[in-house]
Amino acid sequence: MNILVTGANRGIGLEMVKYSMEQGWRVFACCRSPNNAESLFNIAKLSNGQISVHIADMQELATLQALSYELRNESIDMLINNAGVYGSDKNKFGSVDADSWLQAFQVNCIAPLKMVEAFSAQLLMSEHKIVACMSSKMGSMADNGYGSSYIYRSSKAALNSVVKSLSIDLKEQGMICVALHPGWVKTEMGGPNAEITTRECVEQLFHHLLKLTVDDSGRFIDIDGSDIPW
Repeated sequence: MNILVTGANRGIGLEMVKYSMEQGWRVFACCRSPNNAESLFNIAKLSNGQISVHIADMQELATLQALSYELRNESIDMLINNAGVYGSDKNKFGSVDADSWLQAFQVNCIAPLKMVEAFSAQLLMSEHKIVACMSSKMGSMADNGYGSSYIYRSSKAALNSVVKSLSIDLKEQGMICVALHPGWVKTEMGGPNAEITTRECVEQLFHHLLKLTVDDSGRFIDIDGSDIPW
């Protein structure tokens, strides 16, 4: 199993790298600034070449194309678009930070699509052909009962729309495209009062991902495996 993970230097992404190494999978671990990814490099050093670290900056789309060329001969069974940002705290009505909003759309929505475009050939070379995009319940229209958080909510809703379109456009090629809600996780974004650890999150996510079939493509999947309404 060959896996490519973005945002692999911390939080859920880093835990995915650790878990994948334990499973004996080949991991292409990507982040914006590898030189500052000490924890990731320490894991890679112990992997005997099983894990390699690469630059993939969601705000610099040219780095995605460069990485695709670097890995042009590698099959990728699972592309996990994990990199994401919450955006500015100025995200309430009357004070939304427009610059932060644009950045969030770039990182959370546009870049994941460009990653799939860049690595479609490598995905088609593989057996599983899975594209998993880390979304959030906060991107669900039906689940929005509190308002506010305009930046994060709208960027994840847009990502969900991208996933749905990908599931239709790539269906005939046998690709499986899904959006995932990781739960409320104890990360830098989730905070210390969150409900589950990164390990619990990752174990459940991979449990669901490894059971996917082409009939699951286009789903918005909760951490417990159930469907989340758009």
